[in-house]
Formats: sequence, C-alpha cells, structure tokens
Amino acid sequence: MSGALSHVDVRGRAIAYRRAGSGPPLVLLHGFLCDSRVWQRQLADLADEFDVVAWDAPGAGLSPDPPEGFALADWATCLAGFLEALGLGPAHIVGLSWGGLLAQEFFRLAPERVRTLVLSDTYAGWKGSFGDEVAQQRLARCERESSLSADEFVRVWVPVEFFTEAVAPDVVEEMAAVVHDFHPPGFRLMARSLAEADTTDLLRTIDVPTLLLWGDGDRRSPLELAAAFDAAIPGAELRVIANAGHLSNMERPEEFSAHVRRFARST
Repeated sequence: MSGALSHVDVRGRAIAYRRAGSGPPLVLLHGFLCDSRVWQRQLADLADEFDVVAWDAPGAGLSPDPPEGFALADWATCLAGFLEALGLGPAHIVGLSWGGLLAQEFFRLAPERVRTLVLSDTYAGWKGSFGDEVAQQRLARCERESSLSADEFVRVWVPVEFFTEAVAPDVVEEMAAVVHDFHPPGFRLMARSLAEADTTDLLRTIDVPTLLLWGDGDRRSPLELAAAFDAAIPGAELRVIANAGHLSNMERPEEFSAHVRRFARST
C-alpha cells in the first residue's frame, strides 16, 4: 500500500497518517466511513511531484475516537495541529465528501494555511445542501445503522452508496475492507457534523483557487450540488468525472489524480 502508516501526537491524540513523495504539500481529507486507505492511488500517483499526506481523522482508521460532542470546528482545529506537527506550510487541500466539508471549515479557521482547495463530491453540510428535514433523515439513518454488525453494515452501504453500477469488483472489495473497520462513535459524530452544518455563506468568501471534482453518477451528492458550489465560489472551476460515483477518487483514480495534478501545478 502506498505511504507507510505513521502516527503523530496532536494535542494528546495519536493521529495516524500516510505520507509519500516530496514537493509542495498536498493534504488528502477522506469522507465518513473512510480512512487514509481510500487515497492509496493518489498517494502513489502524485508522490512524484508533491508531498502527499493523507490522515485518519479522529474517529476513523487507526486514529482514536474523539469525545462525545466533538464538532466540525474541533476537527478543523485538530487538522491545523496535525499540519503544524508535520511542519507543513500552506498546502493544497483536497477534501472528499465529509472531508470536503472539513476543508471548508479549515479554510474558515485558517485561510492562510490553504494554498488551493479541491472540493470533491461534497456538501455545504447536509443542512446547507438539502435542508433540515433531509439532513435529519440522513442523520437518523446513520445513527440507526451504526449499531449493525460490521458485516451487515458493509452490505447496506457498499457498493450502492459510493459507486456506479459499473464499478470494478476489486474497488468494491477495497472499500468493503475499509468500511468493515468503521468506528461507530466516530461515524455518528461525523454524521452529526454533516447534519448540523450549513456553509452556504462561507462559500462566497473562499478566495483561493478552487477546483470542484464530481462524479457524474454521484447519488449521495448529486451534480446539482456541484452546480451550486460552482455558482457560489468566486472563480471556481468545475470538472465532472464520467462514470464515477460518490468516491470518484477510487472509481476513476487516473482522471481524479490528473485533475488534481494539473490544478495544483497551475497555481
């Protein structure tokens, strides 16, 4: 697997991460039910030109669960501490799904630390993108299904939520292994942060180069949300990846990495 797993202490939390390559820092932020393993192709593809770092957010992968009440702003503060601990200056920030929401919140917290933004298959929070009723429905489902066994949970969520029907079987198996290791407490907290967030006003203030990458078959964050982001963020560039679902970085990794490389290089 690309990028050896390491840990760094961030305010008393042993945060796990993978790192590969050298050059300008490029930070990869995963979605909920994911961890740094979903970025293995980007860690391999982009390490020739960038210092690529993918963390396991608190509540995911091999990082510890955060305490009850941990909110989006707390993850952003933790991310700032993580980048400081690794000695990373202003970075290209790539956020997928929940990670895209975190990237927005990180920009709110520390815009001087953001060189560019790549927001992929994401939301202005569930509340901001769908309204409170849908947000609460999604949250209720997550809280209900978080008590399923790992095997049952994988059957419910993989592949229908994340990929198109044409996804390669090995990609489904890869994602199933990641989801099987999900943290129920972390998953519930991430879902709650999505349900409560509304970053629509924040989008208008983003003043760094921003690339929007969306799978054309994304069921969880459909293309109309990409259009809303494109309209809201000044000067944003929207690129749609054909034959890709919600995890466009896994289903079409070559296209995803090529877009990130071109955009980061151009800025």
